[in-house]
Amino acid sequence: MKKIALFVSVFAFVGSIFALEVNTTELQSLNGNTEIEFINYEGPHSVINTVAQIKGIGSEIGAQIAGNLEKSDRIGNNARYSVIHAVDTSVKEKLDADILIIGSESQLDHINNLRRIISGYLTAAYKYSETDADTLAVFITVYNAVYRAKLDVFAEKYKEAVISHLEAEICGLSVDYHDWAGKTQIVIPLYDVTNGGLSTIDTSVISDKNVVSSMKEDDDKNIQSRKNLVDIKERESETANQNAKDAQKKAAEDNKKLDEEKVRTEQAKKDAEAAKKDADEKQRIADQNPEDKQAKEDAKKAKDNAKQKQNELEKQEEKQKEQAEKTEKSREESKKQQELADKKDSEAQKERKDIAIDQVAVQREKAENDAAGSDYALIILDEKKPLLGIVRYNKVSGKQIKKPAVNVIRSRQMINLGDKFLTIAGENKGNGAVKLVLIDKETLEIAQESEEMVSETSVIVPDGGEYYCVINEKGSYHIGRFDSNLKLKSKSVEKVKAGTPITINANAIAVTGSDGKVKVLNKADISTLIGE
Repeated sequence: MKKIALFVSVFAFVGSIFALEVNTTELQSLNGNTEIEFINYEGPHSVINTVAQIKGIGSEIGAQIAGNLEKSDRIGNNARYSVIHAVDTSVKEKLDADILIIGSESQLDHINNLRRIISGYLTAAYKYSETDADTLAVFITVYNAVYRAKLDVFAEKYKEAVISHLEAEICGLSVDYHDWAGKTQIVIPLYDVTNGGLSTIDTSVISDKNVVSSMKEDDDKNIQSRKNLVDIKERESETANQNAKDAQKKAAEDNKKLDEEKVRTEQAKKDAEAAKKDADEKQRIADQNPEDKQAKEDAKKAKDNAKQKQNELEKQEEKQKEQAEKTEKSREESKKQQELADKKDSEAQKERKDIAIDQVAVQREKAENDAAGSDYALIILDEKKPLLGIVRYNKVSGKQIKKPAVNVIRSRQMINLGDKFLTIAGENKGNGAVKLVLIDKETLEIAQESEEMVSETSVIVPDGGEYYCVINEKGSYHIGRFDSNLKLKSKSVEKVKAGTPITINANAIAVTGSDGKVKVLNKADISTLIGE
């Protein structure tokens, strides 16, 4: 989580190129309230997976879990992604949970992709709609970040079947993607794994006051995600209300059956008592007439009949007991569902009021920013690395309006192309790559990236609607000429230094060759050297 303090020090304008540098600090908590901002890799990739492919990781695991929801199991690839389905239906107190494990070989580097995996899992395992699963995934990740490494908090809410799998140092989710692989146990609270539906995931737990408080720290206060969860809770309330009515109706039917069983039990009791009385009388007669074979036979028959009636009574009493338990279960279910309905309705109403207040604040701030106007600046994100980000700020107050969406900008140049900025971004790590990128001014996210890799130390030199930089072909560096859509128009045959300056005049381009000597390229055809 990063709080960025914007200190305006220097504006340097060179044509359409400008930069403003600031420092950033990282806060882990404030007065005990954790504020969450995920640190992701926000840059180009060497391999780009589709949303469907990423969600498919979760849905493949979820589909296997769905086959037996009441059985504890572990599914998936332990080295990459797996889920421990930790349930114990014999224990009624506390919660069951799914524990999503990010394995040591995972290259996951963005919270959005993690949320997609969780969403795919929830859709396949518990039949949530894609929209609802997406919403729940947002809250699940924030919840796990808020309670990262707080095993005592998890122990208060979850069954031993869950806690036995958790490790104190890695339970929950780090805010920094560098700490995910091999160090993550994401806890997904299960409220009703047996009946499923909207209340499978405990929405109250994943949206407690600490979670919501941290979500309010975002630029937009996460209003849309919070609205979506309120919608889920309202539907939970409606469903629970209907379930309560159905259970109440069943309880009435069960109670009627119980009354009928009580009548049968009373009659069976009378029959057993009468049979016993008859058996006792006939046994008395037989005892008085030991030589009377008929009396002896009558006594035996009466005794057998009394035993049979007693057995019938015991069976009937068992039936009455079973019916009483069914009736009580229906009553308890009705009460439980009504309590759930009331709880979700209460939470939804309160959260709607909070959202309305926050909406007004966001709209007011937007109006102030619109009136003042805004501009853009490059800021230093990490002094240990040459990495920058683009922010938008209020031109009157200097207050940051929008945080960096790309956090691996390598060039200190932002070339203004109308509704986008051209720059160089990325890291040569994992699935990352360094490329030319176009950054959308509204979202500050990457709108387009070049197919070619670019040197980490390259400059960008604009010239008549074309842009020159150093491209990286597996460690071999060449000058590349690109159009405004980041399409490579031509490249030099001559190899150059990775960080060579690029000096352009009317007919020539001067660069530093790989041998350290100046090389002058023909501007019309940069594959040709002047003088050769």
